[in-house]
Amino acid sequence: MPADDFGRSLPRGIGLNLLVPEIDPMERFFREVIGANTIYADEDFAAVEIAGSVLMLHADHSYADHEMAGVVVDAEWRGVGMEIRIYGVDPDRIEGRARSAGSTILSGTLDKPHGLRECHIVGPSGYIFVPSRAISREDSTAETQI
Repeated sequence: MPADDFGRSLPRGIGLNLLVPEIDPMERFFREVIGANTIYADEDFAAVEIAGSVLMLHADHSYADHEMAGVVVDAEWRGVGMEIRIYGVDPDRIEGRARSAGSTILSGTLDKPHGLRECHIVGPSGYIFVPSRAISREDSTAETQI
């Protein structure tokens, strides 16, 4: 699909575009660990779909003439302070795949007081992913009011 057709096909809402040193490790992480469907991938760009959302990946070299080019230069961890939350997925299964793939697990899967079962995984380039699912009221051991 030509780039302009892809851009016009995106739905309303919020999208994420992750700048990465190389496309392949992050695309593979999304596909093999997170369980995403790859819409398109080459050495410059990839688009993946997970839980109804489309995320874009751009290789750093593809941004050489872009206004964002200097933002990630020499950044050891990308997205510092940001969690990429993926709702409505199985965090236990994703954590297992992440461990098998050798990913760093910041926190294993736990039931949290805010009503979600979730874990924190460090993906390629240091992005933090938080797959989660809602805890049913029957499964919840603690109620927290917000």
